[in-house]
Amino acid sequence: MRMVALVTGAARGIGLGIARRLACEGYDLAIGDIQEEATVGDTLSSLRGQGAEVLYCRTDIGAPEDRKQLVRQVQERYGRLHLLVNNAGVAPRERKDLLEATEESFEWVLRVNLQGPYFLTQAVANWMIEQRKASGEYTGCIINISSISASVASINRGEYCISKAGVSMSTSLWAIRLAEFGIPVYEVRPGIIKTDMTAGVRAKYDKLIAEGILLQARWGMPEDVAKAVALLAHGDLAYSTGQVIMVDGGFSVQRL
Repeated sequence: MRMVALVTGAARGIGLGIARRLACEGYDLAIGDIQEEATVGDTLSSLRGQGAEVLYCRTDIGAPEDRKQLVRQVQERYGRLHLLVNNAGVAPRERKDLLEATEESFEWVLRVNLQGPYFLTQAVANWMIEQRKASGEYTGCIINISSISASVASINRGEYCISKAGVSMSTSLWAIRLAEFGIPVYEVRPGIIKTDMTAGVRAKYDKLIAEGILLQARWGMPEDVAKAVALLAHGDLAYSTGQVIMVDGGFSVQRL
């Protein structure tokens, strides 16, 4: 029986890169994304062309009822789940200085980026525990996709940084809570990745990369993040629950 992975925000960008990699690795997929299904038909067809069964669920990860419906749909379609990848996230609609940022933006970003995956993890974790108790051969894994912004401050998008710092703490909390059930929880922390989210600041990052901000002088790609996710999903770091995998081209290496 094939393994099943639920990947949020997988209609494009990093999430799509992860979904493609997991399809190649033999996973069937459940995708939760805010996009209308009709707009991502070609994407879903390409994933199915890789041999994966694909369930698409239009989901606002920040909405409690949407999260419940997402889990129900996966249960009804597959009856099992082995991997949750919390990838869905948003950037502020406007990058504003801390002195000008709005509570509306703060609440929206944290609801989608932090509250959503936190409580989706809660629902999935309870289901994984049930599966573990039902079969000693069951293996489950949870992977949070955060950002270097979890620890690198950007004063024109404070709400985003705080949301990702919260995701990082969530990884530690869930790793502790689920350890007794043999369910590892990891964090993958991408750096400067070429996606739709970074399209609006491409010139800025092109300049920074050219000036040497990274040890590996190129943009990261969704495939780079996907490889790290696949490594963890395989269980190749099985004795490392709670750990953070940096996918940042050497950005975080301190230098003099």
